[in-house]
Amino acid sequence: MPKRQTRRKSPSRPQPRVAADPRGRARKHHLATVRAPFQRQFEFASEGRWFDLRAIFDRLNARYFRNRLRNYTIAWGRRRREKPRNAIVFASIQEEDRMIRVHPLLDRQFVPQWYLEYIVFHEMLHAVVPDRHDPAGRRIVHHEGYRKRERHYRHYRRSIEWEQENLGRFLR
Repeated sequence: MPKRQTRRKSPSRPQPRVAADPRGRARKHHLATVRAPFQRQFEFASEGRWFDLRAIFDRLNARYFRNRLRNYTIAWGRRRREKPRNAIVFASIQEEDRMIRVHPLLDRQFVPQWYLEYIVFHEMLHAVVPDRHDPAGRRIVHHEGYRKRERHYRHYRRSIEWEQENLGRFLR
């Protein structure tokens, strides 16, 4: 009896699987590894207990940006066990991922919606206002041109005052 020849699979590359197509043809399905940016590998929700970030983003995008910000994800960040001690970052934007994350401490009943909208507006503005560089080549993201555009938010002054008065409520 002749020996059957077997083909060895390379351990370094996944082999394609062949599945039957409803029309009788064979289709190849390649096994793919996750190549998404690190933050995209986690699932974050946009609906919180008190606020829906997607609705806020869409409203601001229509009012201030003429719906130019497309394919952005906005979500609450991960909940931490402890409150921050000395400082807090209320939100951040990862422009290469088109992702805005908002600190979950802002999803509380005492936080005014117009303040949360200001925080989201601030991050959205980073997507449209180019950074500048000083003579030493350092990047400046909150330059005077940025601050001028930021003041267009209708509750800007009120938001800055509220933040100064209430910052201690978010810190230990």
